[in-house]
Amino acid sequence: MKKLKPTNPLVNASHTDLYQLTMAYGYWKAGRHEEPAVFELFFRKNPFGGEFTFAGGQEECIRYISDFHFTKEQIGYIKTLLPNAEPEFFKWLAKIDCSQVKVYAVKEGTMVFPREPLMRIEGPLAIGQLLETTLLNLNNFASLMVTNAVRHRLAAGPDKLLLEFALRRAQGPDGAISVSRYSYMGGFDGTSNVQAGELFGIPVQGTMAHAFIQSFSDFTELKNRGLLDPNGKKRDFFNLVMEIRKSLGYEKTNDGELAAFIAYAQAFPKKFLALVDTYNTLKSGVPNFICVAMALLNIGYKPVGVRIDSGDLAYLSKEIRKMLIEVSEKYKNPGIVPYDLSMQKIMASNDINESVLKELNLQGHSIDGYGIGTYLGTCWVQPALGCVYKLVEIKGKPRIKLSEDAGKITIPGKKEVWRLIGGDNKPLCDLLTRTNERRPQIGQKVLAKHPFTETKSVFVAPSKVTQLLNCVWDRKLRISFPPISETRQYVMDQLKNTREDHLRAANPTKYKVSVSQNLYGFLHELIKKESPIAEIS
Repeated sequence: MKKLKPTNPLVNASHTDLYQLTMAYGYWKAGRHEEPAVFELFFRKNPFGGEFTFAGGQEECIRYISDFHFTKEQIGYIKTLLPNAEPEFFKWLAKIDCSQVKVYAVKEGTMVFPREPLMRIEGPLAIGQLLETTLLNLNNFASLMVTNAVRHRLAAGPDKLLLEFALRRAQGPDGAISVSRYSYMGGFDGTSNVQAGELFGIPVQGTMAHAFIQSFSDFTELKNRGLLDPNGKKRDFFNLVMEIRKSLGYEKTNDGELAAFIAYAQAFPKKFLALVDTYNTLKSGVPNFICVAMALLNIGYKPVGVRIDSGDLAYLSKEIRKMLIEVSEKYKNPGIVPYDLSMQKIMASNDINESVLKELNLQGHSIDGYGIGTYLGTCWVQPALGCVYKLVEIKGKPRIKLSEDAGKITIPGKKEVWRLIGGDNKPLCDLLTRTNERRPQIGQKVLAKHPFTETKSVFVAPSKVTQLLNCVWDRKLRISFPPISETRQYVMDQLKNTREDHLRAANPTKYKVSVSQNLYGFLHELIKKESPIAEIS
């Protein structure tokens, strides 16, 4: 069996909680470790106060399952943790892998909802148990991150450029890589993280920080004052900038800042985007950008735009746009040099989050894109999703966990998840059924029941039925992994086909996750069977 490797080398069999090993030993000691069992991974509540979640991490889960084994060194260490365990247990531990395991999972990037399984693990009891912690670890943050990115995309709007700038604020190196990967999957356009670009093919973008601008004090620090035009002809770029500066009356701007802009334009004439808030955005940064940008246009290059990283972003963006339009109108010269800067990109950063994006839209602004870091990458509003991994069947017998809190009662037995879709191609509800039930049929009414409230039922006649759980691993890999850009597009396509009231940030409509009549009866029969009868005396 050819083994796939997880992206992160820390993801291996010992990346687990100790109690998984103690339970595995307990199963082994009782002679139950090979009993066929079914586990399901799901969550109980959508994050961020919303009514949707997007699944992430499935590829890494499959890579982990493919490579699952304990090394000699790991077993040596586990012996120190379980000093009283029998030697034969460690011999068994050294031999196990996932060659007897079957995994069903939703496609990565699928919109999912509480209670429905994201993964179903079928295999020997002890091995299924040993997989729990790592599968949860790989699903939880990935799904949270994709969902957080989607929410930022919805708040910003479909036409805004979104760049992930979270590397320096993320929770460690592996956290930063996950942020870049799953924020792109959730609708961001690129990342500043070079390694993430290398690993996953994510577009990498970035320009300059304030340090670059501060490092220049005056024009004497410009060692080279020329620039080759697109035809390879050397042009006197510095003097051209100075002439434009004089003609515009911008001679009181900061010389060091202008020198920095000239130097950066010389290095990147095709990608000139300037950070304009180092000293004074409107009185120095933007005028200096205009001088350099017009000089670039003069010799045949097209500048990109500006970035603001502080201040009143809505106000500044509108004032910047006004300045760019005014200078473009003043220097229109058809047929000679098209000095049109009116459509230059205005990028904004500075602790952007979902709430800030919505507030900016209410205020009105001229921002074309955002660099978003801390609040995105740390999932500041809600740092954990809360996926759980529960035993639902053993030796063909359904298992249930009861609780006085109905939200924590598990739905027993292995299940299928069907998405019932209407004639407008928008999902109507998701239906959980037992695996031995007939697939819901197109055009035929199916009764969809609330799992715990009998009066909440509805007949659904779907125009399309999609099976969400599919076999991804059966002793070997059963699917191919799509490029991340394809998964990203899959996420975006689902947004287009989801009712707006399910997606809205304020008071979203709850999406129905129902059970079939058969599963409803099965669930409540088991609740009665397993519930202890109280005594009153």
